[in-house]
This record gives sequence, C-alpha cells and structure tokens, in this order.
Amino acid sequence: MRLEESESPTRGIAILGSTGSIGTQALEVVREQGQALHVEVLSAQSNADLLVQQSLEFKPNAVVIGDTSKWKQVNDALFDAGVKVYSGAEALEQVVEADGIDMILTAMVGSAGLKPTLRAIDAGKHIALANKETLVMAGELVMNAARKKGVDIHPVDSEHSAIYQCLAGEFHNPIERVILTASGGPFRGRSVESLVGVTKADALKHPNWDMGAKITIDSASLMNKGLEVIEAKWLFDVDPNQIDVVVHPQSIVHSCVQFEDGSIKAQLGLPDMKLPIQYALTYPRRLQNDFPRFNFMDHPSLTFEKPDIETFRNLGLAFNALKEGGNAPAILNAANEVAVSRFLKDDIKFLDLPDVVEYALNRVTHQVKPTLDDLIASDEEARKEASEWRG
Repeated sequence: MRLEESESPTRGIAILGSTGSIGTQALEVVREQGQALHVEVLSAQSNADLLVQQSLEFKPNAVVIGDTSKWKQVNDALFDAGVKVYSGAEALEQVVEADGIDMILTAMVGSAGLKPTLRAIDAGKHIALANKETLVMAGELVMNAARKKGVDIHPVDSEHSAIYQCLAGEFHNPIERVILTASGGPFRGRSVESLVGVTKADALKHPNWDMGAKITIDSASLMNKGLEVIEAKWLFDVDPNQIDVVVHPQSIVHSCVQFEDGSIKAQLGLPDMKLPIQYALTYPRRLQNDFPRFNFMDHPSLTFEKPDIETFRNLGLAFNALKEGGNAPAILNAANEVAVSRFLKDDIKFLDLPDVVEYALNRVTHQVKPTLDDLIASDEEARKEASEWRG
C-alpha cells in the first residue's frame, strides 16, 4: 500500500538525528507544516539539552538518547511531559517499529544509520533518507529489502531529491544519464600545492551550504559527491557510466536527468535544505510554504565546469569503488569517516584524506557478494586500517 493511501490525517514521523543540521531543519519544516506532519519519535546521540528542548516543543511519544550516560538527565527533564525516554543503539532500532510512525527520517551521520534504517524497512516504515552512508555501505541489501516490503525511499540530499523530482511522471522513460551537480567546495580551483597548509577551519567554510562538520569536510574533499554517486546508483538503478558529476559553483541547479531522446530536466532552487526535506516528508504533495524563492534576476549567470579529480582524488576513488562493487564502497565509507575524524582532530592533513581511504581499500580483502555481517566486518576492518595509517 502506498504511503498516501494508508496514513493518518497528519503524517507521523520519526527523526533519527534530530539535533543535527538536517534534523533541526526538518523540525523547522514541521513547524511550517504542522497540519500535515507530527513528530512521533526524536533521537540524538549526545546532545541531551537540545533533545529535551525539542521534545518539550514537539511532544513526541518517545525519544532515544544514544549516549546511555545521559538517559537520566533526559528522562528527568521529560518525565512530567509524559515522553518515554530510551537509550542506546538497540533501543533506537526497536523504537522505529512503533505504531503511529508513517515515515522515518534517517538524519544520523555515518554508518550508524544503517541498522535502524534496515529495521524500519523490515517494519514496513517508509524512509526519508538523509543518511547517504546507508546506501553507500549496503545499497543492494537496502533497496532489495525496500522492494520486498513495498517501502518507499524518498531521498533528502538536494541532488538526489532533484533527480527524484525530475523523474516524477517519467518512470516509464529510460534514463540515459543522471548529472549530479557539485558546488566544488571552499577549495574549488585550487592546486595541490596550495592545499598543503589548509586547516580544518579553512575546510569548514563552505561557500553555499550550512551543514555539519563531517559533511562539510566531505564537500571540501569532494568525497561527499563521491558518496552521492554511489547512492545515486542504488536509488535510481543506473550503471556507474550513466552518472556524471558537474561542478556548479552557484548551487542553483541541484541536479539533472537526461532521457533517451536527449532531453534534460533539471530542478532549480536556492541552496536551502528545507525544500528537499519537505518534499521527502510530504511526498507526493507540494505544500505551500514561506521559504525564500529563487529569482533568475538575482542569479543572471549560472556556470558549469569539470571536477578536478587529480587534485580532489576522493571523487575518483568513489567511482572506482562503485565499479569494483561488493564491499568496496563500505570500505571507502568507513575509511573516510575515520580520516575525517582524524583531520578534525588535527591528526592528519587535508591532503592525507584520500591517502587514508586508498590505504584501507588496498588492505581490506575485497568481497564480491557480501552479506550484512560481511559488510559490518569490512566496516570495522577498514576503520582499523584507517586509524593505523601513518603516511
């Protein structure tokens, strides 16, 4: 049964990662669309104060704090409000099965989103997917599970949302290629030599988007676009050679689809994540809102250029991992998470990021048809190798 045929008058949502960048913007959408959406579950890893504040405003049925040491703080604060409080990873996987949830927004960062997403799919819950690592790690398993359960997966990334919107009404027409746009990040046009001394503060200055630290660093290294390439393969059932990346510094064209007749459809808008979040949460409706509007006269020049994969090697590594298949994307993702964490701790330099990833890809044994347990083991092994890299 399709979501819109079975839901209650307002769509009950669970937001996994409600205190992060996507989660907080999703709650802005709920404020805007309170007649269409209500919050059933909120979760956060460690930001107990903000989780409590959100819960007192939106009054979910339950919340989960990942850090078990903070359960008492959250429970004491929400006891009088009648909000059930749970803690830990297993609780998060269980709570997604709750009655009253029509859709789950997975806005957690990194591989932690995989198990709760799979559990939600198994429970027949529709997914608004902002956690790209879920499909990077286990795209084939996740999409097969969704098809088996009749679950819809609505992409939240602006690029994949754009493609999804371009495909509306076109599902009978074969795709020739999808074109993912990239801002180029804060270091677009820079040479390798000029990047030798860049700091994490430099890398965290994204020109167009306001995102969390991990995603912002991935954008600076073009790994974010590489992960999106892998995600696009699974979301839209295309081959790697049907996916192109184009640098578009203005971030107005969010992505395009070219069909077999040569026509290209593109989705445009200001760089504001609230629009793709709303589209995913309220699909298939387009609800009126007060978000800022794009005006062509304010952006008279839109430019496009090739990505520099020699300077930003992570994009090439991602394409190669996708073509290799099996557990290679999971290795790539895990190693990158460790590399970014080490960079943010000043343990490695910016130009070391692809070296760490490549090192893990070369060290972890490739598996052609991995099971979920195999992928989790590959993830752990890749993290160990990436942590031990010394250059």
